[in-house]
Amino acid sequence: QVQLVESGGGLVQAGGSLRLSCVASGSIFSINAMGWYRQAPGKQRELVAVITNRGLTNYADSVKGRFTIDRDGAVNTVSLQMNSLKPEDTGDYYCTAEIRSRAYTNPRDYWGQGTQVTVSS
Repeated sequence: QVQLVESGGGLVQAGGSLRLSCVASGSIFSINAMGWYRQAPGKQRELVAVITNRGLTNYADSVKGRFTIDRDGAVNTVSLQMNSLKPEDTGDYYCTAEIRSRAYTNPRDYWGQGTQVTVSS
């Protein structure tokens, strides 16, 4: 089995910063892309940022220049540094990873349980 566990959410004032981290553990042969999604109350889950195993990144337009995603392949960790936070960044943030559990098998997507981020105005 594979588990993704997020940490680092919380309450912060507008303009502040938070750093989210996610650790993948369990039966892992290799990890392709890792990323973060978020879901605001009453809205659909949306992509925030993604990073490939080669370090290529992609960000939602709404967070470009404010958020930075990075990963440490040695410890199967992906992090999201969030600066200049805005109230509209409020939501549940979910870590995701495309993981191959064994050689010569197809990778599948795994999700964490989510961590809450609240930005007050």
